[in-house]
Amino acid sequence: MIIKKYTVKSMNEALTRIRYELGKDAIIISQRKIKSPGFKGYFSPKLIEVTAALENNKKAVKAEKEEEEDESFKESLEGLKKLMDIEELNNKDTLSVKSKELEKSSEEDSKLTEEVREMKELLNKVIKNTSKEEEKDLSVEFMKEIDINEKYFKEIKQNCSEDFDIFKEDFKKILNSKIQINSEDLLGRVVLVGPTGVGKTTTIAKLAGRLALIEKKKVGLITIDTYRIGAVDQLKTYAEIMNLPFKVVNTIKEMESSVEALSYCDVILIDTTGRSSKNTMQISELRAYVQNAKPDHTALVLSGTTKNRDIDTILSGYEELKYDKIIITKLDETTVYGGIFNIINKANKPVSFITTGQNVPDDIKVPTKDRLIKLIIGEETIC
Repeated sequence: MIIKKYTVKSMNEALTRIRYELGKDAIIISQRKIKSPGFKGYFSPKLIEVTAALENNKKAVKAEKEEEEDESFKESLEGLKKLMDIEELNNKDTLSVKSKELEKSSEEDSKLTEEVREMKELLNKVIKNTSKEEEKDLSVEFMKEIDINEKYFKEIKQNCSEDFDIFKEDFKKILNSKIQINSEDLLGRVVLVGPTGVGKTTTIAKLAGRLALIEKKKVGLITIDTYRIGAVDQLKTYAEIMNLPFKVVNTIKEMESSVEALSYCDVILIDTTGRSSKNTMQISELRAYVQNAKPDHTALVLSGTTKNRDIDTILSGYEELKYDKIIITKLDETTVYGGIFNIINKANKPVSFITTGQNVPDDIKVPTKDRLIKLIIGEETIC
């Protein structure tokens, strides 16, 4: 059994190093918080000492076998290179003789010598490449672990140190420069748009509760989501519980009159139908409703569980609606939060709210930069 101890700043770092050094079969035996060594340890954040073990030596045997095979391969290459050196020498001697006997063949012999030289150069390159030990990049492994989109790896690494500990601090600086927070008071007409299933209706209810019950504002609710079964009833139930005025819009013409009827409200929250960002006709239809509402704010709602390959498609598809802020939902349904960075980096819009559960109106927050950075980097979790 192989047993190793790791002193790290976070469990994400420990897991990355354990998987790299011991493999996926390793298990964690214990973990405890310890002080940093020296006098500075009294004033620095505590470190984590993690003890891990590998129950068998499969990885070591495999590594040893691969090393033996590499050595054998290199020896074969070196032997071939020596033979070619001898062949080249023989060719030179032969050329010397032939130049005296048959001057006509000198051009062919020179070509043969050139080919031997080129083969030697190629062999030297192969030997050099096989002699280099292939090492995993800890920073890349870390970014994969926290679910950062691979297309951002190069850009991030160019602005960070190669030292893994310093890399994390540099990455935090990048996050600090990329993340924008919109914490201004919501007033006027606010439209929420986004794909189906991201939690727009529940988010509307949470916002309504926050604005009406906590901030004591007059809030009105409008829905145009008449396509989804039960969507109108769901929001109507919330409106009745909180004693808020509620309007259902079935046509584009009804939007203007419904907004006008609620003009006495401080905030009018407008729920929309979930649309596929790839369906341009549906997005155009939704745009007509949004434009007729003449919103002061348009928030794109995205789930924190959205796949990386879908984020770009959604953000690009909804650009037509000119959203000016982002609401990220369902952060309680994932354990890694690199998706937050992927959304922010692509959208280049401020985050106004995050949601962290199903409770209305409690589980909606205005995030801070520090909170989002800690979530993305893996130093904090929602649950």
